[in-house]
Amino acid sequence: MSFAYPWSFLFAAPLAFAAWRLLRRGRRSGLRFSAVSRLPARPSGWRTFLSAAAPWVMLAGLAALVVAAARPREPLASEKRNVDAIAIVMTVDVSGSMEALDLTPKGVEFSKDTTRLAVVKKVFADFVEKRPDDLIGLVTFGSYASARAPLTADHVTLLNVLKGVEIPDGEGEAETAIGDGLSVALLRIKDAKPTSKVVILLSDGMCNNGVVSPDEATEMAAKMGVKVYTIGVGTGARLAPRLVTDLYGRQFVRNFPSGFDEAQLRNIARRTKGQYFPVNDRDALEKALAEIDKLETTPIEADVWNRWREHFAPFLASGAALVLLAVAFSMLSARRMA
Repeated sequence: MSFAYPWSFLFAAPLAFAAWRLLRRGRRSGLRFSAVSRLPARPSGWRTFLSAAAPWVMLAGLAALVVAAARPREPLASEKRNVDAIAIVMTVDVSGSMEALDLTPKGVEFSKDTTRLAVVKKVFADFVEKRPDDLIGLVTFGSYASARAPLTADHVTLLNVLKGVEIPDGEGEAETAIGDGLSVALLRIKDAKPTSKVVILLSDGMCNNGVVSPDEATEMAAKMGVKVYTIGVGTGARLAPRLVTDLYGRQFVRNFPSGFDEAQLRNIARRTKGQYFPVNDRDALEKALAEIDKLETTPIEADVWNRWREHFAPFLASGAALVLLAVAFSMLSARRMA
């Protein structure tokens, strides 16, 4: 049994303090009276009992909710695998230009499933499925770079993360930080166990933003001995179609200036002793796989965690029920129940 969010138990501190105060008040409460025997004999009623029980029931309910928030769970499918691995970080461009539809096959209707990003995600998924033993991570970049998944042999989880990769709302056309994306990928792969380290950069090559320039990131990769395989996403057309949504939610296609800097991608691959492949080349993925297969692999033991059994639901249900019960006790004891 483990907890997904163990820091949630910090909320138990005020509950423990409240319980201590209730116990202390219970010990010190009383009424000074010289002749107790003269007081009328009156057994405590059910309202008195409910009044005393309500705070404790409330605390019990809140404690159960804290446990539910910590999300108790246990692994259902876990294994250790001995594999001959290469460390690979897939670095994906999610800038505004990746909404272009210039890679849509002829005769196919324009849709969100034919954007540059959609094509990249398909290439990524195909690549991951053909390299079951490698440690693969995911970095995305647009106006800034973000590490989405660490190096992992759990490719099921990795592909689930990939499905959630989208172009951020408001991502500008001119906000593409290739250098930042490449440098974050290098930081993620720097201490990886496998000897061979590879970055696969999927982008249209345009760079107009970022703290680290593509040249600086490329030089860093060359010094680290990390090969960068670049996959160009786009065409040389001056204009590229995109889907546009108007104020009434209707979608239509408009042409926008197209950005595709193939020379930049070729330069990055050449300087790091990698290779460049155009994404619209049907054999590009197979060529990249064949080149990577020639690299040296490293035997490692990899942990794979596929599924978890969640146990938070009983704590959530019982906690909510106890809180409601405490509120009912309080209202009954105060004669407020209608």
